[in-house]
Order: sequence, then C-alpha cells, then structure tokens
Amino acid sequence: MDRNKQLFEQSQITIPGGVNSPVRAFGSVGGTPIFFKRALGSRLWDENDKEYIDYINSWGPMILGHAHPEVIQVVQEVAKGSLSFGAPTERELTMAETIVRLVPSIEQVRLVSSGTEATMSAIRVARGHTRRDKIVKFEGCYHGHADALLVKAGSGALTFGQPSSAGVPHDVAKDTLTLPYNDTEALRELFDQMGAEIACVILEPVVGNMNLIIPEQEFLLTLRRLCTDHGVVLIFDEVMTGFRVALGGAQELFNVIPDMTTLGKVIGGGLPVGAFGGKKEIMSQLAPHGPVYQAGTLSGNPVAVAAGLKTLELIQEKNFHTRLAEITSNLVTGLTQIAKNKGKEFTARNVGGMFGMYFSSKAPNSFDEVMTSDRESFKKFFHLMLEQGIYFGPSAFEAGFVSAAHTQDDIQQTLDAAEVAFAAF
Repeated sequence: MDRNKQLFEQSQITIPGGVNSPVRAFGSVGGTPIFFKRALGSRLWDENDKEYIDYINSWGPMILGHAHPEVIQVVQEVAKGSLSFGAPTERELTMAETIVRLVPSIEQVRLVSSGTEATMSAIRVARGHTRRDKIVKFEGCYHGHADALLVKAGSGALTFGQPSSAGVPHDVAKDTLTLPYNDTEALRELFDQMGAEIACVILEPVVGNMNLIIPEQEFLLTLRRLCTDHGVVLIFDEVMTGFRVALGGAQELFNVIPDMTTLGKVIGGGLPVGAFGGKKEIMSQLAPHGPVYQAGTLSGNPVAVAAGLKTLELIQEKNFHTRLAEITSNLVTGLTQIAKNKGKEFTARNVGGMFGMYFSSKAPNSFDEVMTSDRESFKKFFHLMLEQGIYFGPSAFEAGFVSAAHTQDDIQQTLDAAEVAFAAF
C-alpha cells in the first residue's frame, strides 16, 4: 500500500486541502504529495521508506543539512531547561548581537516567530516612522501572507492594487502599489508621481518565490537612491537569502544597504524563528520605547534561538559559502549541459546555495518572463526525477536549495537521473 496516498486521503478529511501550506499539495505538478518521516544530511525518507536527495531543505533553513549533530545536541540540551519562558533570555541577546555583527544594515533587531510576522512588523514600523500609508512591492515577490502583501498589480503600474486572495479587503489593498521586478523606468515613474506618499518599498533582493530571479545592479542602485531622496524606508526581505547567498546576505553580495531587513529560515536552524531590524532611529519607534506596537509570546523562543545560534556559528567557518556556491554551481552547470545535449530548451543558474531551473531559452528577469516558461515540461521533469529519488520543489515557481551536507556524489547521482529524465520526454 502507498502510505503517502493513504495519508493524503486521510489528511483531506481534517486539514483543508490535506496540507498545512499550499505548495505541499502538489497542485502545480499533479500527483500525490510525499509525506516524510525522517532526514539526515542531504537525504530524506518518506513514509514508504523511499530515499531522496533533498533540494528543498525546508525551503532554505537546512543550510547545514538535516539533523546536523551539533544542532541536534544543543536543541536537546536547551529543551531540558524548558521549551519557553515568555520572558527575556541571554540567548536572545546573543542572537541579536550576532545578527547586528553579521548583517550590514542592522543596528537593532527584534525577534519574532516567522518570516510573515517579520515582514508585517517591518512594514508597520516603516509606516510609523514615516507617517505615510502606501507601500510598494514587486510582482512575483512573496513576503508572507499578511493582508497588505497579498496584493497583485492593478491595470497599470500606478493604479491601486487588487487583492490576490479572498479575505483581503480592498481598503487594505489600495495602499499597496505593485511594480514589475527589475523595471528601473517603472520605479522612476512611480517615485516621480507618488514618492512623497510612500512609506516603504519591500523586495526580495534575490527572488526565490517566482523561481530564482537575480536583480540587475542598476535596478537596486536606482531603488536605493530613490528611497533616500524621497525619505522612503527600503526593506530587504532576506528571509530566504539571509546568511544563505552570503554571510551578510544579498545586501553584502550586491553592496546595496537597505534601511531595514527581515530574516528567518537560517536563523532558526529549522525551527520557527523570524527577525526584523535596521537603523536604530527606525527601530526606536517600537514599543515599549516608541508608539508602534508589536509583541509575541513565543518571540525569541529559547530552543529555536539555540538551534539558530549554533547554525550561525557553523556557517561562519572559513570558505563555507564559497564551497556551498561551488557545489550548487556544479549542479546547475551539469543540468544545463545535459539538457543542451538532449536538445531541451532549459537553463539553470544559482546565487550561492540557491538555484533556479527554467524550461525556457534564457533565465528570466521578471514575473512576465517566468510565466512564459514551459510548465508542462517542468511537470514531466519533476516526476521523472522524483521517481529516481531526486526531490525538487513541486512547482515551477520556486527556487531550490543546496546544503553543506550535499556531496559531489549527490550531485553526480542527480545528474545521472537528469540524463534519464531529459531523454524520456
């Protein structure tokens, strides 16, 4: 009996759609979701005891690989002293000091429990600091499921946003302006017309939620200049990229420093943690010091913070990110060459330990370009690789992730599977 199928059927009775996060349902690729029961290093095992090489890594945080012994050990030790206090701990301070030391833009930071909470809170602080209401986001970027961020573009770049989810009030969506990613001219036009009304701009400095999109340097530099000129708070959502594409995040990689940064994923080492931080003058708006309210009973959870601190300690090892980028580059270079040899329209690229695969003639730079990729070919490729024990994200619109636990043998096994997959359709 297929245990995955049995569990999915049962789950749909008591869990909406049978999953606790939509992409897990395999809706974009079809078939039955995989239910996993254990993992170690670069490998996963499902409820049928089938083994997979993992290229999701919990969507990024397992940068050391699964069940790293030093992370597991510290979690077990800290858990013995209680799972939560709802009061300050020394570890929270250590985490804050570590983040401030490593992330160029952050002078003060506050811990929360998720990336969604981090971005929602950062926007609230930015609005409180500027005394303005309007925010700008970019088409295809995902910043969590807060109402103001589940907004798509209107009929033109400067029209009011429209809710992209039921339950989001139009009165909330109207203050969210959506622009195309990497469109420098649209940026200038918006700021020329509405710069004095904008509280903040939020973006993924390397996009991971419409597959992997790399920013053009001119786009980032223009955005930084326009925000400075108009008194707008620039927020980098580095929930995915923070500590993964470089030790100091994408802002270090591209040398463009935002006013605020949101973090998550890696700083929890696989447990739920988020953070937002930035310039002291902005962060001082937060209660209890300032007028902007934000709170969380489980913020700075001791077990999650311990896992994150150990992870941050280990990734500071010399050449850690260089090695991670090299092995990820070996994967994408190999996949691209095999597809070319098989006559497939395909390309792939990476930034550090993040990578993107596209069934198109060139790597996309915007949401519109992503949407022209051959999604049917991706579905076929996904399932052919899954059958051979290679677990990529079940969507053509998600970036992939490599961990430090992945070996060259893992990469070669993946490329051998790709030879079979590309030849089969």
